[in-house]
Amino acid sequence: MSSRRSSRSRNSSGAQISDDQISDLVSKLQRLIPEIRNTRSHKVSASKVLQETCNYIRNLHREVDDLSERLSQLLAATENDSAEAAIIRSLFM
Repeated sequence: MSSRRSSRSRNSSGAQISDDQISDLVSKLQRLIPEIRNTRSHKVSASKVLQETCNYIRNLHREVDDLSERLSQLLAATENDSAEAAIIRSLFM
């Protein structure tokens, strides 16, 4: 491990993360991210995995925002004391 990387690989408690641990975490991310999991090649660089993970998280945030907006619109279109409004409000919590 390079000295530059070892100085950055300390977490808040001061413990170091080994190369094997980083490799294991990258492999776990690779299995979780659909864009990478569905590729034919099993060898993907760590930077590509991290890049795709960031993209995936951004897309999830956009989807959450879009769904929240749609729920808000549905709620605005229903009567406040209706059963439908109660269901929609419960989805916000």
